[in-house]
Amino acid sequence: MALLPVDEALSRLLALANRKRRIETVPLNEARNRVLADDVAAKLTHPAFDNSAMDGYAGRSEDLSERGAELRIIGESAAGRAFPGIVHPGEVVRILTGAPIPTGADTVLIQEDAERLPGGSIRTLFAPEKGRHIRPKGQDFREGDVILHAGDELTPARLAIAAAMNHASLPVLARPKVAILATGDELLPPGSSPGPSQIISSNNVGVGALALNSGAEITDLGIIGDDRAAIAAAVENAVAGDIDVLVTLGGASVGDHDLVQPALMDAGMLLDFWKIAMRPGKPLMVGSLADTVVLGLPGNPVSSLVCAYLFLEPLVCHIGGRPPLTRKATALLGEALPANDTRQDYVRARLQEDEDGTLIAHPFPRQDSSMIRVFAGADCLIVRPIGAPAAAAGAPCIVMRLR
Repeated sequence: MALLPVDEALSRLLALANRKRRIETVPLNEARNRVLADDVAAKLTHPAFDNSAMDGYAGRSEDLSERGAELRIIGESAAGRAFPGIVHPGEVVRILTGAPIPTGADTVLIQEDAERLPGGSIRTLFAPEKGRHIRPKGQDFREGDVILHAGDELTPARLAIAAAMNHASLPVLARPKVAILATGDELLPPGSSPGPSQIISSNNVGVGALALNSGAEITDLGIIGDDRAAIAAAVENAVAGDIDVLVTLGGASVGDHDLVQPALMDAGMLLDFWKIAMRPGKPLMVGSLADTVVLGLPGNPVSSLVCAYLFLEPLVCHIGGRPPLTRKATALLGEALPANDTRQDYVRARLQEDEDGTLIAHPFPRQDSSMIRVFAGADCLIVRPIGAPAAAAGAPCIVMRLR
């Protein structure tokens, strides 16, 4: 079977995500960073009344049109406590920022431009034009205006305007449900005391964190040993939970103890493809169980995480209605790299930024797919296309930023 190119593999994976997106309504304090499901219109006009943009004195433009005018203060208008009367000729109202403009007034003289006189009067030191320092009713938006749109990510500013529009809750896309199943007799959870042939499971932790960062809701199915029936039972239970994506870790190849693929086939999976023309991560498996997308990641920790960045992250974003993250950037090689072969290579590297902003990618000397420490220290992956010629230090390259 020919190895599938990375771009084609991703395209086919995303095409399997055909489940109808679920919508739920959540209160504003739970909507941060969620994706809006429908357009949202204002329930009221903002501001609801003409109000002052400054502390000062509200009066008639006819009275304020010349410097040196003396005007009598007849009251005060504060936020939440409007002046109840009418401003007549020769009168002003002390006004505070955000307070309603009194009836009869059409201009605000800021307090720095007024001299307080004995007996409750002011003398004007400046002649403002009509309408000065007044925020008109509806300046921001009016009732019925559609301000937020389906697909918007609910940032703090968008949540603030939703609140100002008088919405206590919002319709959002449900978070994609991702179940993660680790397999292998050798695996133990973190905190265990491994025996001579055992190791601590780390893939589920890293892959789960990446899915969470992409907006997913995670179900950790734990660790299942190399038992075909037990794996099939765990898969069936997970799919019964109406999940969007089932991620399996390890066991997807064709060795004597690689039982994930046959167990999934027993459960009814339609295999779309497996084996990708990439390094690390060649034994990646993709299929579907009814409306659930199945993504089988390799067992080697680095292979698993690289594939999660390349395939799981865009899949979760796609299902969740988010644009894919932009991780690609252009850099210069810090060291020479040899010619590449028939698989697209993802070289772990440190990223340095020069004073002029130029990025320099320094590949680690060892690239073994079992070395999670190297990956943890990497800032990027240098992308080496199939058949790429040898590249000298200083040559341009494409990197995939990890931070």
